Amino acid sequence: MEVRLAPGSAIPVRLRYGYVPKNFGLSLSMIPRSSYSSSISVHTNLSEPKSEKHIFILGLGFVGQFLGQELKTQGWAVSGTCTSHLKKKKLEEMGFDVYLFDAKEPELRTLDILKHHAHLLVCIPPVMGIGDPMIQHKEILRSSLINGNIQWLCYLSSTSVYGDCDGAWVDEDYPTNPTSELGTMRLAAEEGWSKLALNIGLSAQVFRLGGIYGPGRSAIDTIIKQELLSERQKMRASRKYTSRVHVKDICQALKASFDTPSLRKVYNIVDDDPAPREEVFEYARKLVEEKWPGLIKQSHEQTIESLERGEKRVSNSRMKEELGVELLYPNYKSGLQSIINQMESPVI
Repeated sequence: MEVRLAPGSAIPVRLRYGYVPKNFGLSLSMIPRSSYSSSISVHTNLSEPKSEKHIFILGLGFVGQFLGQELKTQGWAVSGTCTSHLKKKKLEEMGFDVYLFDAKEPELRTLDILKHHAHLLVCIPPVMGIGDPMIQHKEILRSSLINGNIQWLCYLSSTSVYGDCDGAWVDEDYPTNPTSELGTMRLAAEEGWSKLALNIGLSAQVFRLGGIYGPGRSAIDTIIKQELLSERQKMRASRKYTSRVHVKDICQALKASFDTPSLRKVYNIVDDDPAPREEVFEYARKLVEEKWPGLIKQSHEQTIESLERGEKRVSNSRMKEELGVELLYPNYKSGLQSIINQMESPVI
């Protein structure tokens, strides 16, 4: 495909930092046609999407990979980013179009590619001491996306933005009051991505996720590997209520939002049972012992300060009513049972 630019049009120039104004002061009429026509044709062919079933996932982590795999089976083209050559090779073997990306120093070439996709999912978490590593480059992002094809933008946040609500039921209209630095950064990222979306003519969706679990990342996996709880896990274990959600239910909520026009911007994505973490691990241990007697060689009981903090119980009513989501795993028991049923042998 050949692109003809009118005399006086600027040549697209990519720099690592900043962006080039529309009137860069150099026009194609000043350059012989043979020196630019073929290169422009190649670039245009590579960046034009063939259909609306294109999604770009900033941060191909646990959720991004699960969603990407499901969409690929439905005929979607899935692109995304990772931060190392090793991860890039693994993801490419899974069939993804992958770009190495440092969110602290984003390359404009990758940002330019974003705008040729109809859907943009942001899975990159905040960085301690920095905040959202992408929003700090919001002007570069805006200039890259403003004239693009993006029709849907979603930021994956966390229920930590609500803070400690003393056991109250919390819906999306409940006042946010994060009590941790990470929760505060999550809330700032929500606002940043929402404002960016408005600046490019979109209404961003924010999904506030509970604790994410699924195959390879669950209480069952922790017990089989006989790992000790981290300090953060110990803190969560002391809570009276904890909200969680299976990764497959996150994926179905995301897919439902593709085709569900909504003025709502925020959705809680959690299951129906905000059970204590200690109860979840007790049930996971029971499943493991029933399937592989004698596998657990040492006690996993650890001294955990019994704070009995009320925390919060997060409501998922809006997700069900407006997105039409019927949870595959409405509670931790159904989710963990599914995970262990899929395991032929314990992998330690």
